[in-house]
Amino acid sequence: MTDTAGPGDDAAPEEHVPERREETPGRADAPTGRVEVDAEPEPDEGGDSVQFLHDPEHQADDVGEPGRPLGRGPFMWGLFGGLGALVAIWIALMVVSIRGVLVLVVVALFLAVGLNPAVELLMRRGLRRPWAVLCVILSVLLVVAGFLVILVPIISHQVTAIGDNLPGWFDKLQKNDQVRRLDDKYDLTSKVEDYVKSGAWAQKAFGGAVGVGLAILGAVLNAFVVVVLTLYFLASLPSMKRAAYSLAPASRRERVSLLGDRILRNIGGYVSGAFVVAMCAGISTLVFLFIVGLGSYAVALAMVVALLDVIPMIGATIGAVIVCAIAFATDIKTGVVAVIFYIAYQQVENYLIYPKVMSRSVEIPGALTVIAALVGGTLLGVVGALLAIPTAASILLLVREVFLPRQEAR
Repeated sequence: MTDTAGPGDDAAPEEHVPERREETPGRADAPTGRVEVDAEPEPDEGGDSVQFLHDPEHQADDVGEPGRPLGRGPFMWGLFGGLGALVAIWIALMVVSIRGVLVLVVVALFLAVGLNPAVELLMRRGLRRPWAVLCVILSVLLVVAGFLVILVPIISHQVTAIGDNLPGWFDKLQKNDQVRRLDDKYDLTSKVEDYVKSGAWAQKAFGGAVGVGLAILGAVLNAFVVVVLTLYFLASLPSMKRAAYSLAPASRRERVSLLGDRILRNIGGYVSGAFVVAMCAGISTLVFLFIVGLGSYAVALAMVVALLDVIPMIGATIGAVIVCAIAFATDIKTGVVAVIFYIAYQQVENYLIYPKVMSRSVEIPGALTVIAALVGGTLLGVVGALLAIPTAASILLLVREVFLPRQEAR
């Protein structure tokens, strides 16, 4: 059956032939980088396989068209989240393993910041910073050497005297009527004697004789490390500040440097002020003990009170309790006078000495001081309690100067 042309058609329609392009090896499509190929693959001589036009020798840079990205479903999010959690846990474990070294570094840094006001004072008097640092370092070393040469033998002798007098004081306590009634009821005397003679307290505190030696050696090494780091930090404090401030964006670097300098001044003032307050407590205790007739133990007890007074909140109370206990053991009237003296001195220190010394260093509410000291003591012990108050004051300063103005601007 023959098709006839319709009206208006001059000739039969031509059969449609697929357009073929010449094969050009090595030429690639501009947008995609794909090689131009025929519309239909040509069979090879055997007719069983397809001939690919990609020649690695002529198209070495062609890596093909990228495929679709991986699906970001719940599995992928969970996988990456789990890997991130594992990395965070690993970093936390590493930090915990070096926490001892970090504590020494932080203590040395705080001491260096505390000595920096003395260096700046000498610089205002005309000395260049290297010479000012040298003078402060030599002064500190002379004070430490004088303490070791002069006070250590006296303290050692007085501590030995206190230890020798402990049995006599213990006998006096046993003769007291109230103590004797408690002893008859709870058998306290025999329990204390058995505990002391057994040496269990030394075993728990230091791990035995070997533990005592290791504890002393560790304390000496830690003190040496802190001294060396303090000297390094004190000498390189300006360069350390510049390096830290350079991490801030250029647009905010000036404000960051001003806030950082203010925080460092507050920390330095607090450290210096804490030592001044401790010295006041130690000197007042020394004078009081000589007046009441306990001069044979005055230097040792004054040193104990000064060291404990550095600890916020409870340090001064513990020192007062130790002195009052020894005063009561020697004489009841002396003990009563000691209690009255320390109650009066605590009021003078809390409401006169401490506010006057710390007026230019930290501004922190009383409740926040207690909370900071408790948290710091729980985390890092005595060192944490010492560093907690200036740290809380620094955080409070950032909140007042940075966070609250942003909140008000919104």
